[in-house]
Amino acid sequence: MTSTPTPRRTVLAAAASATAALVGGCGDGNGAAPPATATSPTSPTGPAPELARTADIPAGGGRIFKDRKVVVTQPQEGEFTAFSAVCTHQACLVATVEDGTINCACHGSRFRIADGSVARGPATRPLPAERITVTGDSIRLT
Repeated sequence: MTSTPTPRRTVLAAAASATAALVGGCGDGNGAAPPATATSPTSPTGPAPELARTADIPAGGGRIFKDRKVVVTQPQEGEFTAFSAVCTHQACLVATVEDGTINCACHGSRFRIADGSVARGPATRPLPAERITVTGDSIRLT
């Protein structure tokens, strides 16, 4: 069986896409990822599937959606944010949201629910923000 080598152009295009995705997710320069914004759906194919209802996310806390690798928080009543649920230390999925932090059980890293910034290491980078839309009582990952 003979394999066909991947064209160099394909490899370079994939690398450029990955780099753009990483750069686009950079924080504000102060170690904090920008919080996700709750906006109206703008997809040309219609709204994204519902992730949760606003009532599912406790004020001052959050909920982890392991299958989607995202955590949605409500730092203050009516304010919703979302972050990657993959810990920036060693890529474990975060385990809990308690006492104002998103917590990784693997090595003890904690991230603030308002902006995903590191509250306690060993992680040194914030959780990347995820984009969500909140329309009425529906929260959608966009």
